[in-house]
Amino acid sequence: MSDKMDVFQEATPEVKLRTKKMMMWLIIFAVVMLFGGITSALIVLKGKIMWMHVQVPTVFWGSIAAIVLSSLTMWLGVKSLRTGDVKKTMTMVALTFILGIVFTIFQTSGWNQLSSKGMGYTQTINDKGMTVTKWNPLGKFTGEYGTDYWIEYKGQPLVLWNGQFFANDDANHSRPKTTEVMSTFNASGALISVLVYVHILHLALGLIYLLVNLNRLRTRTLNQENWMSLYANGMYWHFMGILWTYLFLFIFYIY
Repeated sequence: MSDKMDVFQEATPEVKLRTKKMMMWLIIFAVVMLFGGITSALIVLKGKIMWMHVQVPTVFWGSIAAIVLSSLTMWLGVKSLRTGDVKKTMTMVALTFILGIVFTIFQTSGWNQLSSKGMGYTQTINDKGMTVTKWNPLGKFTGEYGTDYWIEYKGQPLVLWNGQFFANDDANHSRPKTTEVMSTFNASGALISVLVYVHILHLALGLIYLLVNLNRLRTRTLNQENWMSLYANGMYWHFMGILWTYLFLFIFYIY
């Protein structure tokens, strides 16, 4: 990208840095508000309906490792540029991009594992020959109850006894909840998918910004005197890593 496309070309380094940081903080604030709204909806819903908790797919831990490593390479890239080592910076930014792709692959694989067990949606053909997509109910999920998943009802886990689900306080097992389990919309699964893919969408913006900055490094538009765009890219990238770590803990351990 040429210098002519840089709206901050005539500004001093201090003004460039302050302005880019302010713009990035506004973007981060908007993303925080978005995900705050989604997780708030999760908190409200959880107390009112049956809620499924699942064992964390191992591949999600791989995504944590990838995003943490990418933050390290991003930090090293910015540091190298500020010392004038453009070649090393390009290597670190390229590694950050690759790790971002790895993260996305792990995320998609993690969701696909949950979906293969029945957490996603099912497509059927109706009597008119049209494809109908329907989100799966809680009862569609497969696996060992109590190990692979468990269902919460009014703050307590349901008990599986002789193939039937019962409330935790139903000591005599006289009021089965199986019909509700088999028909209740899997809201927890829907919100997990939303959080995973909306996060990937926002990460994609960071990946595009990395490509733009790689081109700027190639053309030497970014250099020891003009490193602010990469610094702003780093702010966003580190935030994406922190955000997913929070979402991961929130989805699988806090709620």
